[in-house]
Amino acid sequence: MPSASGENGHGKTAIVIGASRGLGLGLAREFAARGWRVTTTARDPETAPELTHAADELGGALVVETVDMNRIESVDALAARLTGSSFDLVFVNAGVYGPQHQSVDAATPDEIGTLLFTNAIAPIRLARRLLPLVSDGGTVAFMSSHMGSVADNTSGGTDLYRASKAALNSLTRGFAATDVGGRNLTVLTMHPGWVRTAMGGDKAPLSVEESAKGLADVIEANHKPGHRFLDYQGNELAW
Repeated sequence: MPSASGENGHGKTAIVIGASRGLGLGLAREFAARGWRVTTTARDPETAPELTHAADELGGALVVETVDMNRIESVDALAARLTGSSFDLVFVNAGVYGPQHQSVDAATPDEIGTLLFTNAIAPIRLARRLLPLVSDGGTVAFMSSHMGSVADNTSGGTDLYRASKAALNSLTRGFAATDVGGRNLTVLTMHPGWVRTAMGGDKAPLSVEESAKGLADVIEANHKPGHRFLDYQGNELAW
């Protein structure tokens, strides 16, 4: 899967981790529409009908891989299958809301462990495994949330999800500093807005298509080496 630059995305390649539905699938569709060749992942493609339908519809522009990013053997197997590939973009989208109660007092060790592992630890570990496949001048992006901003947390609420995204944000800072280091790569931690998905709910103001278009615009517009925390409109967010 060689990578090549081209205007309007033609010839560029991306891998979107966690694209079975919602924003991940929307982002994969958006990049495919812009002429990118997109590899997507799901934990089990057989239970991801929206993704498999998109792959059938878009043909070679969108292909489906399998990975459970919480299982290191699954991540290693994906990296092995992708040996020799090159990507202009690695976008790690997968994540969970955590327990509905969102209460520090009610939380169990298992709930906290699963939430922090899925939302913070696993994305960084997977990005590290795929980092050698990112082309010079490419981008590694993580789907976070403005709720991960410590500086912007003036209202409280949704405490456990906030904490998991703050942990992800902290780890992306370390990833950019130590793993990417002096390479000519862009690292983006991204807030998609409040989107009508299974997690965002029906009252959210943004459609998946609107958010995905904004995220893709921001990614295509930001190519300077370094690390930034941006929303889907390109606004810089406070850490």
